[in-house]
Amino acid sequence: MNNFFAAPTDAWGDDAVKLTTTGVIIIVAVIAALFILSLFLGKKEEHSKKLTTKQLVCSAVAMALALVTSLIKLFDLPMGGSVTLCSMLFIVLIGYWYGPKVAITAGIAYGFLQFVIEPIFYTIPQMLTDYPLAFGALGISGFFYKKKHGLILGYIAGVLGRYFFAFLSGVIFFGAYAADYNMAVPVYSLVYNGSYLFAEAAITLIIIALPPVQKALAHVKISVTE
Repeated sequence: MNNFFAAPTDAWGDDAVKLTTTGVIIIVAVIAALFILSLFLGKKEEHSKKLTTKQLVCSAVAMALALVTSLIKLFDLPMGGSVTLCSMLFIVLIGYWYGPKVAITAGIAYGFLQFVIEPIFYTIPQMLTDYPLAFGALGISGFFYKKKHGLILGYIAGVLGRYFFAFLSGVIFFGAYAADYNMAVPVYSLVYNGSYLFAEAAITLIIIALPPVQKALAHVKISVTE
């Protein structure tokens, strides 16, 4: 790995590397570019400049809330992954408000933002799978934004999308750990990643299914889209 972008670290052991300052700047530039792209996509779908500005601001607020709640962890797993305070919901909400294009773009930007918080990785493909692709998949929720019970359906779809990439990463990049549990690699990845993603999903679905919460979220949607 080029030390200009990332340098070796012993934080994870083995062949892990950590972003240098230059690497962090590059990732931040990518996040900014994705925000601009998100604004452009919103402008193509809506002809009102005021609305697209609101999309950008509300998406940024949702991402900030996702980031803050992701730091509130109910429990951590030893090899990565945690149950957080409903952090995935805030990225899903962007899809619930504005549809898939804006949500997927915002999810990818959020994935890079998560990576910048702890910029340690093994390879570029592993980093892309675990961060921008996995969190970008939460934006699949946007395909349900006009449907009845769109938030619940979108949340389930988004979590399954993230689960797919987490499973893929577990099989391709972390399969060696399956031997520690006497499991086949695909089974290990399914169980390990499902344990934290579905635990958080169950908690979140119970919360958003409560009538007062549903009413509040519906009111928020009206406020951020009109």
